[in-house]
Amino acid sequence: MTNEKEGDYCTICGGVRPDAIKIKTVLVDGKETGINQLEFIVAGVRDLHLENDAAIRDELLKWASEFNYIPTKKKAAYGDALMQEYKGTQE
Repeated sequence: MTNEKEGDYCTICGGVRPDAIKIKTVLVDGKETGINQLEFIVAGVRDLHLENDAAIRDELLKWASEFNYIPTKKKAAYGDALMQEYKGTQE
């Protein structure tokens, strides 16, 4: 009998495997904040080939919120940090 749960979970505790967490630190409102899957998020949004900064920002926030808790009051600050990361890693 196979366990076919969705996702990649620890067989001991049932939580997310530590090696599956990929956190990078960015500055949000001047404070170092960990964003899980940041490189994946930036690459995924870049692959959409969006040209409008507002659309890019919205998509970055949408993707980031899939892996991270983003407080409503800090959404703009997270958007700024994600855009800075996006523009800083463009090739």
